[in-house]
Amino acid sequence: MNLKSKNKIIAIDGYSSCGKSTFAKTIAKRLGYLYIDTGAMYRAFTLACIREGVIKNNNVKEDEIQELLNNIYIDFKLNKTAGEYETLMNGENVEASIRSTEVSRYVSTVSKLKPVRDKMVTIQRKIAESKNIVMEGRDIGTVVFPCANIKIFMTASLEVRARRRYMELTEKGIKADFEKVKENILYRDNIDENRIESPLKKAADATLLDNTDMTLKEQMEWFLKNFNNTLSEKETKDHEN
Repeated sequence: MNLKSKNKIIAIDGYSSCGKSTFAKTIAKRLGYLYIDTGAMYRAFTLACIREGVIKNNNVKEDEIQELLNNIYIDFKLNKTAGEYETLMNGENVEASIRSTEVSRYVSTVSKLKPVRDKMVTIQRKIAESKNIVMEGRDIGTVVFPCANIKIFMTASLEVRARRRYMELTEKGIKADFEKVKENILYRDNIDENRIESPLKKAADATLLDNTDMTLKEQMEWFLKNFNNTLSEKETKDHEN
């Protein structure tokens, strides 16, 4: 498959709870691109696994994964009233359900499985065939779209990431314990960095963004300052090659 696309692709990778979604959504709105939250896709499938009993007693029944993958469809729909994209699983709005601590506990375990990653990558590449996109996740710049026009790798301190995740949960009315949230982030970091299939790592040509001490406004100023130059340099290099 030719991974190059005639459409513009901005790939944003990085650690959990470092603000990738908010940053990517803001960029997409500013540029008029489609925003794709790949983490939400893996969370939705993890929710399906929990509901169908594929995850039981802290174990994933890998022999039942494929059948579930064959019978699930994940999509995104813009809530015009809220101005936000919502995650749909087989037509059901699961945006709130996929942000639960139970889903967070298992999502890294489920998402490291090769059949799951292969299915989601296929869907992600299909979406990019017809639209300019901003896609965020763990392996967008390294695996899904290694030829993305712009690649950004995001990180932030553990304390800041845990605080952001805790506030996100409480604002949605989900009870959470700060220390457990921090433990979950460390657990996910370990799995994401050390899994065999598409481990989390910075692409060689990605730009690092540590937003520990940055507001969203400052992040956007950083992005817009670099956007035109980066895109122009990339297109010139591709043309020369």
